[in-house]
Amino acid sequence: MSSIRLLVLTLLTACCALGACNADPLPPLVASNIEITAAMPGNKMSAGYLALTNNTDDVIRVSSVTSPEFESVEIHESLLENGVAKMRRIPELSIAAKSTVTLERGGKHLMLKRPTGTATQITLNFLSGDTILLGVQAPISSRKN
Repeated sequence: MSSIRLLVLTLLTACCALGACNADPLPPLVASNIEITAAMPGNKMSAGYLALTNNTDDVIRVSSVTSPEFESVEIHESLLENGVAKMRRIPELSIAAKSTVTLERGGKHLMLKRPTGTATQITLNFLSGDTILLGVQAPISSRKN
């Protein structure tokens, strides 16, 4: 093997090894599977579903959710109390360290009031004062709430 090829091979091996050691860490919070439903005919409310993955060693607390495309957004939870299905507002959503919370039908979810037709952004607001803007890349779905 020529000395130039050996040098190139050595440099490539070193770069790969350094890249593996210095890989970028995961983002602190990852939102996935975002779905916003259309309001039922005659109804002013729609729902939002998503998964939030906490990649940190600390609990992340979402204190509120906002969107310019909705009059209001609240975090809710569906419950069954004494055989009766109920929904209640959750003042804060906690995501344990190194875990995922899934907002889904029949459980925790977002309640969105008066959609304008297309959701393009939702902002998660945290107790720390930080915010994360989620880009919704699909139009509001016509699936039933």
